Amino acid sequence: MTEELFREDGYRKDCEAVVQAVRDEGVVVDRSVCYPRGGGQPGDQGWMIRADGSRLAIVDTLKDRESGEILHLLEPGSPLPEPGESLRIEIEWDRRYRLMRLHSAMHMMCAVIPEPVTGGNIRDNGSARLEFDLPEPPDKAELERQLNELTHRDIPMRTRWISDEELDAQPELVRTLSVQPPRGAGRVRLVEFEGVDVQPCGGTHVANAREIGDIRIDSIKKKGRLNRRITISLVE
Repeated sequence: MTEELFREDGYRKDCEAVVQAVRDEGVVVDRSVCYPRGGGQPGDQGWMIRADGSRLAIVDTLKDRESGEILHLLEPGSPLPEPGESLRIEIEWDRRYRLMRLHSAMHMMCAVIPEPVTGGNIRDNGSARLEFDLPEPPDKAELERQLNELTHRDIPMRTRWISDEELDAQPELVRTLSVQPPRGAGRVRLVEFEGVDVQPCGGTHVANAREIGDIRIDSIKKKGRLNRRITISLVE
Protein backbone atom coordinates (compact mmCIF):
# COMPACT_ATOMS: atom_id res chain seq x y z
CA MET A 1 0.00 0.00 0.00
CA THR A 2 1.21 3.50 -0.84
CA GLU A 3 2.21 5.64 2.16
CA GLU A 4 -0.22 8.57 2.00
CA LEU A 5 1.94 11.54 2.93
CA PHE A 6 -0.83 14.04 2.12
CA ARG A 7 -2.97 12.72 5.00
CA GLU A 8 -0.65 14.20 7.63
CA ASP A 9 0.73 17.18 5.70
CA GLY A 10 -1.41 18.75 2.99
CA TYR A 11 1.28 21.36 2.35
CA ARG A 12 3.99 18.92 1.33
CA LYS A 13 4.71 19.54 -2.34
CA ASP A 14 7.10 16.71 -3.26
CA CYS A 15 8.69 13.47 -2.08
CA GLU A 16 11.13 10.79 -3.10
CA ALA A 17 9.48 7.53 -4.15
CA VAL A 18 10.19 4.10 -5.59
CA VAL A 19 8.04 2.62 -8.34
CA GLN A 20 6.29 -0.53 -7.11
CA ALA A 21 4.28 -1.47 -10.19
CA VAL A 22 3.32 -0.16 -13.62
CA ARG A 23 -0.24 -1.14 -14.56
CA ASP A 24 -2.54 -0.27 -17.44
CA GLU A 25 -4.51 1.85 -14.96
CA GLY A 26 -1.52 3.81 -13.64
CA VAL A 27 1.81 3.82 -11.81
CA VAL A 28 2.02 2.64 -8.18
CA VAL A 29 4.76 3.97 -5.89
CA ASP A 30 5.70 3.26 -2.29
CA ARG A 31 4.86 6.78 -1.03
CA SER A 32 3.17 9.81 -2.53
CA VAL A 33 2.11 13.40 -1.92
CA CYS A 34 -0.64 13.09 -4.56
CA TYR A 35 -4.20 13.05 -3.26
CA PRO A 36 -6.35 10.46 -5.10
CA ARG A 37 -9.72 11.54 -6.45
CA GLY A 38 -12.46 11.00 -3.85
CA GLY A 39 -14.92 12.61 -1.48
CA GLY A 40 -15.80 15.15 -4.15
CA GLN A 41 -12.21 16.41 -4.40
CA PRO A 42 -10.35 15.96 -7.73
CA GLY A 43 -7.18 13.91 -7.81
CA ASP A 44 -3.86 15.73 -7.88
CA GLN A 45 -1.87 16.51 -10.99
CA GLY A 46 1.88 16.96 -11.13
CA TRP A 47 5.05 15.28 -12.32
CA MET A 48 7.25 12.25 -11.84
CA ILE A 49 10.83 13.48 -12.15
CA ARG A 50 13.33 10.78 -13.11
CA ALA A 51 17.01 10.59 -12.21
CA ASP A 52 17.99 12.05 -15.61
CA GLY A 53 15.78 15.10 -14.97
CA SER A 54 13.06 14.17 -17.45
CA ARG A 55 9.51 14.91 -16.29
CA LEU A 56 6.51 12.65 -16.76
CA ALA A 57 3.22 14.54 -16.41
CA ILE A 58 0.69 13.12 -13.92
CA VAL A 59 -2.74 14.02 -15.31
CA ASP A 60 -4.82 12.45 -12.51
CA THR A 61 -4.52 10.42 -9.32
CA LEU A 62 -7.07 7.91 -8.13
CA LYS A 63 -7.42 4.96 -5.78
CA ASP A 64 -8.24 1.48 -6.99
CA ARG A 65 -11.42 0.46 -5.18
CA GLU A 66 -10.48 -3.20 -4.96
CA SER A 67 -6.76 -3.13 -4.13
CA GLY A 68 -6.63 0.25 -2.38
CA GLU A 69 -3.55 1.17 -4.45
CA ILE A 70 -3.00 4.81 -5.37
CA LEU A 71 -2.69 5.04 -9.15
CA HIS A 72 -0.83 7.90 -10.83
CA LEU A 73 -2.14 8.35 -14.37
CA LEU A 74 0.49 9.61 -16.79
CA GLU A 75 -0.08 11.71 -19.87
CA PRO A 76 -0.92 9.39 -22.80
CA GLY A 77 2.17 8.51 -24.80
CA SER A 78 4.59 9.12 -21.92
CA PRO A 79 7.50 6.71 -21.49
CA LEU A 80 6.81 4.49 -18.50
CA PRO A 81 9.08 4.21 -15.48
CA GLU A 82 10.36 0.81 -14.42
CA PRO A 83 9.45 -1.09 -11.23
CA GLY A 84 12.19 -0.43 -8.67
CA GLU A 85 13.07 2.94 -10.21
CA SER A 86 13.67 5.82 -7.80
CA LEU A 87 12.17 9.18 -8.74
CA ARG A 88 10.68 12.33 -7.25
CA ILE A 89 6.98 13.17 -7.25
CA GLU A 90 5.95 16.82 -7.35
CA ILE A 91 2.39 18.13 -7.26
CA GLU A 92 1.01 21.08 -9.21
CA TRP A 93 0.84 23.23 -6.11
CA ASP A 94 -1.26 26.20 -7.25
CA ARG A 95 -4.04 23.83 -8.30
CA ARG A 96 -3.81 21.79 -5.08
CA TYR A 97 -3.90 24.88 -2.88
CA ARG A 98 -6.99 26.16 -4.69
CA LEU A 99 -8.70 22.81 -4.05
CA MET A 100 -7.65 22.94 -0.38
CA ARG A 101 -9.23 26.37 0.01
CA LEU A 102 -12.45 25.23 -1.66
CA HIS A 103 -12.66 22.05 0.40
CA SER A 104 -12.16 24.06 3.57
CA ALA A 105 -14.84 26.53 2.45
CA MET A 106 -17.26 23.62 2.20
CA HIS A 107 -16.59 22.85 5.86
CA MET A 108 -17.40 26.46 6.68
CA MET A 109 -20.68 26.11 4.81
CA CYS A 110 -21.50 23.02 6.88
CA ALA A 111 -20.98 25.16 9.98
CA VAL A 112 -23.34 27.85 8.70
CA ILE A 113 -25.98 25.35 7.51
CA PRO A 114 -26.24 22.62 10.20
CA GLU A 115 -28.33 20.30 8.04
CA PRO A 116 -27.58 16.91 6.43
CA VAL A 117 -25.45 17.03 3.26
CA THR A 118 -26.84 15.14 0.29
CA GLY A 119 -23.98 15.66 -2.16
CA GLY A 120 -20.99 17.76 -3.08
CA ASN A 121 -18.26 18.35 -5.61
CA ILE A 122 -15.16 20.52 -6.09
CA ARG A 123 -14.23 21.70 -9.58
CA ASP A 124 -10.96 22.69 -11.18
CA ASN A 125 -12.38 26.07 -12.18
CA GLY A 126 -12.31 27.47 -8.63
CA SER A 127 -15.88 26.60 -7.69
CA ALA A 128 -17.57 23.97 -5.56
CA ARG A 129 -21.08 22.90 -4.68
CA LEU A 130 -22.80 21.35 -1.68
CA GLU A 131 -26.33 20.03 -1.54
CA PHE A 132 -28.33 20.13 1.68
CA ASP A 133 -31.53 18.51 2.86
CA LEU A 134 -33.41 21.81 3.24
CA PRO A 135 -37.14 22.53 2.86
CA GLU A 136 -36.52 26.21 2.07
CA PRO A 137 -33.52 27.92 0.43
CA PRO A 138 -31.33 30.09 2.66
CA ASP A 139 -31.06 33.82 2.05
CA LYS A 140 -28.22 34.21 -0.42
CA ALA A 141 -26.83 37.52 0.85
CA GLU A 142 -26.97 36.45 4.50
CA LEU A 143 -25.34 33.11 3.75
CA GLU A 144 -22.50 34.84 1.90
CA ARG A 145 -22.04 37.26 4.80
CA GLN A 146 -21.86 34.45 7.37
CA LEU A 147 -19.42 32.43 5.24
CA ASN A 148 -17.06 35.36 4.79
CA GLU A 149 -17.24 36.15 8.48
CA LEU A 150 -15.84 32.68 9.14
CA THR A 151 -13.22 32.74 6.37
CA HIS A 152 -11.70 35.92 7.81
CA ARG A 153 -11.43 34.57 11.34
CA ASP A 154 -8.40 32.90 12.92
CA ILE A 155 -9.77 29.33 13.03
CA PRO A 156 -7.02 26.70 13.10
CA MET A 157 -7.55 23.30 11.50
CA ARG A 158 -6.32 20.06 12.99
CA THR A 159 -6.73 16.40 12.17
CA ARG A 160 -7.02 13.45 14.50
CA TRP A 161 -7.95 9.81 14.25
CA ILE A 162 -10.69 7.94 16.07
CA SER A 163 -11.63 4.28 16.03
CA ASP A 164 -14.59 2.90 14.12
CA GLU A 165 -16.21 2.21 17.47
CA GLU A 166 -15.77 5.83 18.59
CA LEU A 167 -17.40 7.02 15.37
CA ASP A 168 -20.30 4.62 15.85
CA ALA A 169 -20.84 6.18 19.28
CA GLN A 170 -20.97 9.67 17.74
CA PRO A 171 -23.16 9.33 14.62
CA GLU A 172 -23.78 13.10 14.63
CA LEU A 173 -20.22 13.56 13.31
CA VAL A 174 -21.26 12.15 9.92
CA ARG A 175 -22.92 14.96 7.96
CA THR A 176 -23.26 13.25 4.58
CA LEU A 177 -26.32 11.16 3.79
CA SER A 178 -25.09 9.57 0.55
CA VAL A 179 -21.43 8.88 1.38
CA GLN A 180 -20.16 7.20 4.52
CA PRO A 181 -16.59 7.59 5.85
CA PRO A 182 -14.22 4.86 4.63
CA ARG A 183 -13.96 1.99 7.07
CA GLY A 184 -11.98 -1.21 7.26
CA ALA A 185 -8.68 0.13 8.59
CA GLY A 186 -10.03 0.33 12.14
CA ARG A 187 -9.78 4.10 12.37
CA VAL A 188 -11.33 7.19 10.77
CA ARG A 189 -9.73 10.60 10.21
CA LEU A 190 -11.51 13.66 11.61
CA VAL A 191 -10.94 17.18 10.28
CA GLU A 192 -11.72 19.88 12.82
CA PHE A 193 -11.84 23.63 12.36
CA GLU A 194 -11.55 24.55 16.00
CA GLY A 195 -14.88 25.37 17.58
CA VAL A 196 -16.63 25.60 14.20
CA ASP A 197 -16.85 22.26 12.39
CA VAL A 198 -15.70 18.68 12.90
CA GLN A 199 -16.48 15.70 10.69
CA PRO A 200 -14.85 12.65 9.10
CA CYS A 201 -12.97 13.68 5.95
CA GLY A 202 -10.03 12.35 3.97
CA GLY A 203 -9.35 15.43 1.85
CA THR A 204 -6.74 18.17 2.06
CA HIS A 205 -7.45 21.46 3.83
CA VAL A 206 -5.83 24.76 4.72
CA ALA A 207 -4.23 25.12 8.15
CA ASN A 208 -6.40 28.09 9.07
CA ALA A 209 -9.80 29.28 7.82
CA ARG A 210 -8.45 32.75 7.03
CA GLU A 211 -6.43 31.22 4.17
CA ILE A 212 -9.69 30.57 2.33
CA GLY A 213 -10.26 34.25 1.64
CA ASP A 214 -13.40 35.77 0.16
CA ILE A 215 -16.21 33.46 -0.97
CA ARG A 216 -18.97 34.26 -3.43
CA ILE A 217 -22.33 32.45 -3.51
CA ASP A 218 -22.92 31.88 -7.22
CA SER A 219 -26.31 30.21 -7.04
CA ILE A 220 -28.85 28.40 -4.87
CA LYS A 221 -30.96 25.92 -6.82
CA LYS A 222 -33.76 23.53 -5.99
CA LYS A 223 -32.82 19.93 -6.81
CA GLY A 224 -35.80 18.02 -5.50
CA ARG A 225 -38.44 18.64 -2.86
CA LEU A 226 -35.94 18.93 0.03
CA ASN A 227 -32.67 19.31 -1.83
CA ARG A 228 -30.91 22.67 -2.29
CA ARG A 229 -27.70 22.95 -4.31
CA ILE A 230 -25.44 25.83 -3.26
CA THR A 231 -22.56 26.72 -5.58
CA ILE A 232 -19.68 28.85 -4.33
CA SER A 233 -16.47 30.18 -5.82
CA LEU A 234 -13.26 31.75 -4.60
CA VAL A 235 -12.84 35.48 -5.06
CA GLU A 236 -9.18 35.59 -6.10
